[in-house]
Amino acid sequence: MLSIVVPCYNEADNAPTVERDLLPVAQSLAVGGPVEIVFVDDGSTDDTLATFEALCARHAGPDLLLRVVPHDRNRGLGAALRTGLRAAHGDVLVTTDCDATYRFNEIPKLLARLTPEVDIVTASPYHPEGHVENVPRHRLVLSKGSSALYRVLVDWRVHCYTALFRAYRRRVLQSARLSSDGFLAGTEILVNAMLAGHRVVEHPCTLHSRVMGTSKAKLLRTIKAHLRFQARLLAVRLGMSSSKWVAERPALASPVLGDPSPVLSPSASTAPGVSGVTR
Repeated sequence: MLSIVVPCYNEADNAPTVERDLLPVAQSLAVGGPVEIVFVDDGSTDDTLATFEALCARHAGPDLLLRVVPHDRNRGLGAALRTGLRAAHGDVLVTTDCDATYRFNEIPKLLARLTPEVDIVTASPYHPEGHVENVPRHRLVLSKGSSALYRVLVDWRVHCYTALFRAYRRRVLQSARLSSDGFLAGTEILVNAMLAGHRVVEHPCTLHSRVMGTSKAKLLRTIKAHLRFQARLLAVRLGMSSSKWVAERPALASPVLGDPSPVLSPSASTAPGVSGVTR
C-alpha cells in the first residue's frame, strides 16, 4: 500500500486545491493498489478539521482510503509528521505539504525514482536541474543556507536537505530518528537516515510560492534549531562517540516508527551510504 501523509495547520483555504489536484493523483495511483491519505490537523484554529473531514467523506472508497487525525492543540510540524507516519499503513510513505508548494502531480515522478536499491527519494529544487519560482527571499536564504552546511557535514551529493516532499520505504522510518516537533523534523529524519546508511536519491523539481494561506514557519526558531543540530553533527564528525550523542540528546534514540534503538554506530558517523541523483 502507498500512504500519503499531509500535515495541516490552518489550511482550510487549501482544501479545494487538495481536492482538485491531490485526489486525482491518488486515484490514478490506486490502479496499482489501495492508496491511503492521512491528513493530520495540528490543532488548527480555522475550519481545517471540519473541511477535511467533509472532503474525506465525499471521496473515500475501497481504493482511496481517506482520514483526518486531529491534534487537540498545535504541536508543530514534526509532531504532525510523527502522528501521520505512525497512523499510516503503507510500505511506501510519501510526505507532502498541504499548500502545493511542490505540485501534487510530481508524486508519481517521485515514486518512479524509488527503485529497489533506493530507500528515500527527496525533492530538490537546488539540484542543477531543479527550479525555484517566486519563493520569498528569506525562505530561500534559510533553506539554501542550511542545505549548504548539511552538504559539508553529511554528503555533498545531496543538494537539498530541507524539503518535506519525499518518498520513504517503511523500513527507513523504523530506524530513522526524530526528536524535533518543529520545522527541523524533515531534515532530522533525512540526516539520521543517511547516517544510518540508507540510500537517498534526489528528484529535481520546482519549489513554488504558497498561493493560499500563510507560512507557519517561525524563522528565528527554525534557524536556531538547524544550528543546534548542525553543531551536534559537527561534534560527531570531530569524533564524539555515539554514546555521548545519545546522552546529550536521548530523544534522538526514538525512531519515527518502531522501538527505540541506538542512534549512531561508529561506522555510520563516518560512512553514510548516500547517493545523489545526477540525471
